[in-house]
Amino acid sequence: MNPQPEHAAPAPGPQPSPPVHDSTAARRAGVTAFVGTTIEWFDFYIYGTASALVLGSLFFPDVSPALGTLAAFATFAVGFVARPLGGVVFGHFGDRFGRKNAVIVTLAIMGTGTVGVGLLPTYDQIGVWAPVLLVLLRVLQGIAMGGEWGGAVLIATEFAPPRRKVLYGAFAQQGSPVGNLLATVAFLGLTAMSDAAFEGWGWRIPFLASAGLVIVALYIRLRIQETPEMQAAASRQHTRLPLVEVLRSHPVPLFLGIGAVVAGVAITYVKTTFALSWATTDLGFERSDFLLVITVALVAQVIVQPFGAVLATRMDVRRAVWWMLAPELLVLPLMFVLIRTGSLGWAIVGMVVATAPHAMYYSALAGILAQVFPTHVRYTGISLSYQMSTAIFAGTAPMVSQFLLNRSGSIWPVVGLGLGYVLLSLVCMTALLRRSPRTETADPAPARTAAATH
Repeated sequence: MNPQPEHAAPAPGPQPSPPVHDSTAARRAGVTAFVGTTIEWFDFYIYGTASALVLGSLFFPDVSPALGTLAAFATFAVGFVARPLGGVVFGHFGDRFGRKNAVIVTLAIMGTGTVGVGLLPTYDQIGVWAPVLLVLLRVLQGIAMGGEWGGAVLIATEFAPPRRKVLYGAFAQQGSPVGNLLATVAFLGLTAMSDAAFEGWGWRIPFLASAGLVIVALYIRLRIQETPEMQAAASRQHTRLPLVEVLRSHPVPLFLGIGAVVAGVAITYVKTTFALSWATTDLGFERSDFLLVITVALVAQVIVQPFGAVLATRMDVRRAVWWMLAPELLVLPLMFVLIRTGSLGWAIVGMVVATAPHAMYYSALAGILAQVFPTHVRYTGISLSYQMSTAIFAGTAPMVSQFLLNRSGSIWPVVGLGLGYVLLSLVCMTALLRRSPRTETADPAPARTAAATH
C-alpha cells in the first residue's frame, strides 16, 4: 500500500475559487526575489574569493601555500555541507508558516555570519581559535544560504502565471551571477592596495560592507506579502513534517533533482574559485588580471543567463536542456586550454565562452524544480534537491579540483571532473522531465492578491 501524506483533511465548507493572476504582484515579487538573492549571494561569494586569495595564509599559516589553499577551500566547502541543514530547517518553516518569514530570517542570519568573518581575528592574533571560529561562521552562512534559495525561488514562481514559472524563477537565479559579479568587483577594486594592506585589513572591507546591503534587502522583504499559492495551500491542508513526506512520497524526484542541479552549480566553482587559485599560483597570472577575467565572464553571464529561461519557455523543455548543456562538453576543456596559454585575452575568451551554456541552464533550473513538488512540501523538496547537490558537488568542487591537480600535476583530471558534472545533470534532468512531462502547466493559476507590498 502506498503511504499517505502526513497532512490533515481539507477544511470543511466551500473551497476557494480558482484565482486570477495579478501581473503587477508577480513582477514585484520577481524583483524582490532578485534583490534579496543578489545580496545573499554576494555575502556567500565573497568568502569564496577570499578563500582563493588570502584566507589560507591568514588562518592556516603553518602549512605550505598549496596546503593552506586546500585548507581554505575546505572551510569554503563547510558552508555547503551546512546548506542541507538550512534547507531542512527553513523548508519546514516555510512550508508550515510561509515563505516570507523564512527568507527574512535567512537574510538576517547571512548578514550576521558575513560581518562576523570581517571582524574575525587571524591565526597570528588568537591562534587555533581563528580557524575554528572561521568554520563556525561559514556554517552560519551555509545554513542561511540553504534556507534562502528555496524561499526566494518560490516567492518568484508562486506569484507567476501558468506557463511563466520558469521565466519568473529566473529572477531569483539572476541574483547568483550578479552577487558573484559584485563580490569579484569588490575584490578587484582592492587589488590597488599593497599586499601588506590587503592581507592586513583590506580583505575585510567587502565582508563589513555587506551589513548595509543586508539592511536594504530586509526592508524590501518586509514589504512583500505571502505568496498566493502558499495562502491557498494553507487553507486546504497542513503537513506536520514536510521532510518526512518528501522522503516517503517523493524520493525519486528528490534524487533526480539532486543530480539535475549539479551542472548549474558545481561548474561555477571549478571555473571561478578553483581557476582563480590555479591561474594565480601555478600559471603566473597577477591577481588583478585574473579577477578581471572572472569579472568579464560574470558580466557575460548576467547578460546571457536569462535567455535560458526564455528558451525553456518557448520550446520543449527537454530539448532546451540539451541545447543548453551539450555545448559545455566542448567549451569547458577549451576554457582550460586557453587559460593555460597565459594570455589574458585568450583566458577571457575561454571563460566567457564556457560560461554561457551552464549559465543558461541555471536560469531555467529553478522554475523547473519548483513545479516538481506539491505546494505544501515544495519549499522542503526543492531546497533539499538544490542544497544536497551543492553540498555534495559544488562545495567540494574547488577542493577536489585542487586535490586532483596536486596529485596528478595536470589540469586534465580537473577537466574530466567538470565534464562528469555536465553528463550527470543531462541524465538526471532528462529523467526528471520524463516523469513530469507537463512541467510548465503543472500548477493551477495563482490567486489574485493585493499588491505585493504594503
